[in-house]
Amino acid sequence: MDDIKHSFLSGARDSIPILLGMVPFGLICGAVSVGAGMSLWGALGFTWAINAGASQLAALQLLEHHASLAVVILTGLIINLRFFMYSASIAPHLKTMPLPGRALLGFILSDQAYALSIARFSRDDRGEVNKPFYFFGAALAVWISYSIGAVFGASVGTFIPPAWDLGFAVPLTFIAVVVPAIKDRPTALAALAAGAVAYFADGLPYNLGLMAGAMTGILLGYAAERRLARE
Repeated sequence: MDDIKHSFLSGARDSIPILLGMVPFGLICGAVSVGAGMSLWGALGFTWAINAGASQLAALQLLEHHASLAVVILTGLIINLRFFMYSASIAPHLKTMPLPGRALLGFILSDQAYALSIARFSRDDRGEVNKPFYFFGAALAVWISYSIGAVFGASVGTFIPPAWDLGFAVPLTFIAVVVPAIKDRPTALAALAAGAVAYFADGLPYNLGLMAGAMTGILLGYAAERRLARE
């Protein structure tokens, strides 16, 4: 029990640097949902059901432009394809958790919790942790922070002056996750390639630039790892 508690608290504690960015991120999603005409509970239900800010904002943008439901759903699925890769990558670390527990962890999976946990599991300079509960602590802390922001945004977001431009918090949360994970040439190449492609492909419809950047980073990072292994 002490091992479980220690691991859970370690995951929550290690997530602290990114939590301050998650609150504004959730606030934006909640405020935009209400701004699109949803009720308070509709906005919160929409946020918690999707549980992925990037696809939520893309879906809302498409709905505001009267896109068909099929296009909205397909766009969300494309943007969220990365979670299939996250799940396949982290599943071996969570195999000791019973199926209901793994289902809960899958629901609160996020970019930040995944990157933080995988980085921790690959380190050997600190003691072992109970991996499922470390991930649980990190993911739950991120989800709670995001939810607090969403509740606040859905409640009073329409009164927040546009001049505040809280959108700055979104890239900050990902920067806080990505930078510590860059530890060698393959990861540096993957990060640079993904960022460059996503930037130059930003004008693609349905946020496909994000997916293009992700796939480019994955492929180049994998190729660089294979080449490094042969050297």
